[in-house]
Amino acid sequence: MPALVLANAQCRATFAAHGAELTGFVAVATGLEYVWAADPAVWGRHAPVLFPIVGRLPDDTYLHQGQAYRLGQHGFARDQEFAVLRHTETELAFRLTDSAETRANYPFAFELTITYTLRGTALAVRWDVRNPAGAPGGDLLFSIGAHPAFRCPLLPGERFEDYYFEFDHPVTLSKHLLRGGLRSGETAPVLHQEATLPLTYELFADDALVFADYDFTRVALRAHGAPHFVRLRFDGFPYLGLWTKGPGAEFVCIEPWHGVASPVGPRRSCATRKASSRWAPARRLQPLTKSK
Repeated sequence: MPALVLANAQCRATFAAHGAELTGFVAVATGLEYVWAADPAVWGRHAPVLFPIVGRLPDDTYLHQGQAYRLGQHGFARDQEFAVLRHTETELAFRLTDSAETRANYPFAFELTITYTLRGTALAVRWDVRNPAGAPGGDLLFSIGAHPAFRCPLLPGERFEDYYFEFDHPVTLSKHLLRGGLRSGETAPVLHQEATLPLTYELFADDALVFADYDFTRVALRAHGAPHFVRLRFDGFPYLGLWTKGPGAEFVCIEPWHGVASPVGPRRSCATRKASSRWAPARRLQPLTKSK
């Protein structure tokens, strides 16, 4: 399927039905592309949607009602073909529902609808997760998260280290340490009453920066002395991840999550995963993120 486009006088956003993924966001006036090109030699994704888990499971395995199931890191939605529900100049909606293939490793009925709306220079992203009425197996257990990658640097002559994250206000943050993609149970300080976090590759030497219990709802990616920037707004997300692949990778991810990786240790029931949601039949979750 050709790329799907939302456009107005200021911006042009492109999407793929595979994974319902944002693949490009261009400022019309400058031609500047903000979304990472998904170079497979570095990291072959643009902005995957993480569902029905966020992060990794011990041995990529979880237990449900006494049976073991396998799910790879971040789940399967990013590798599924979504149906296009509607497409106008400024709004695009995708839907994914359970199938025999998904139920083999995730024994739940679900309906995931992802809606993108372009307003001026802002792209709003809405996720609707619905447990179909009368779904077999009762409650729907899931996590969901965003994983957009932004080009960094954005312009020739800039360096990764010219960029920084800017928060709503001065913040004190500690990162949750990961071991093999799993939470170790340890934390380490990152900022103390500061409003900016300078970017270096060393910052990500131990994997993603994972934050919880923060009190801000906006993060901007900026470069010193430059007018271009990306700002994400995310209300009600209990976790935030910041990540890049490693030295030389010319992108950085800003990732609001409803869910987080499992702790180091034995396999666990999916019902005990931290920040997982439990949705009774016919109940619906509607988180919203915005980028600008």
